[in-house]
Amino acid sequence: MSKLKGILLTQGMHGMISQVEGLAKALDLDFTHHTVELKSFWKAIPPKLTPISQDVYKKIILDEFDVIISCGRKSVIPSIHLKKTSNKKIFNIHIQDPKVNLNHFDLIVAPEHDDLDGQNVITTKGAIHYLTQSEIDESRNYLNSFIKNDGRKIWTLIMGGPTKYYDYSTKNMKHIFTSLYKLIKKYDFQLVVIPSMRTPINTIHYAKEFFGENHTIFMEVDKKAYLSALGIAENIVVTCDSSSMISEAALTGKPIYVANILPRKNDIRFQRFRNLFRELKIIRNLGEEVENWNYEKLDETNRVAEIIKNKIFS
Repeated sequence: MSKLKGILLTQGMHGMISQVEGLAKALDLDFTHHTVELKSFWKAIPPKLTPISQDVYKKIILDEFDVIISCGRKSVIPSIHLKKTSNKKIFNIHIQDPKVNLNHFDLIVAPEHDDLDGQNVITTKGAIHYLTQSEIDESRNYLNSFIKNDGRKIWTLIMGGPTKYYDYSTKNMKHIFTSLYKLIKKYDFQLVVIPSMRTPINTIHYAKEFFGENHTIFMEVDKKAYLSALGIAENIVVTCDSSSMISEAALTGKPIYVANILPRKNDIRFQRFRNLFRELKIIRNLGEEVENWNYEKLDETNRVAEIIKNKIFS
């Protein structure tokens, strides 16, 4: 039996790509990824006030497809429109709350902290993503030629980037770096700093300057370094702005410390997410006492994929 063909629709942000590609791989789809671009007037209009029309978005060149997986506000209308105008039955899945009538989609995959309810809603603990344990294991030795092989244990710092909720000011970064420096002095570990696509270059340079040559700071995004750093770390620190990367780190089963930044506006959704992960004994806050703890590795992507397979093929 040949694979089903899928199209993935996002705005091109790492967190969204990770979610749609992770689900597509878990469903074993033959997929292509398309970055959605809305036409100028519609960029600021909420989906619930937007017509379901080709006039809303720039045309997407497509081959034959059976499944649509979309994520993010801008991909809502294109997903609905492509399903509606197809000449065959299409199964469409949207990740996150689409903020429109849920019946436009066959399934919605949304994290529990979005508090979304409906017959076609599958809730997840945190964000689904594209990382797998086998990928982490395969990349484990990648950092051997980068780190200082001096016997020190490894801690990994994974950095996101500024959002409308969290500011990557020098003051905020200095607070995080100082907290880590105190732990380095106490426990004598080697820090590996992994930036993301959202991390400002000046923040990466500041990390390099702050921690010096005795630690390993990656200046560019490197997926293999990211996977390897997850694999070799004794403890993982993730900045609070990225629920996606906290969810990805939870695949390891290792202690995760969240580096908090004082929010500049109400971040209740992020707080709900972190409260849930704290209840699951996955995370603690950077600055709390350093301890080893265990939890069940979180692999929501494959759990959700099994539910969806049953619905597609039933």
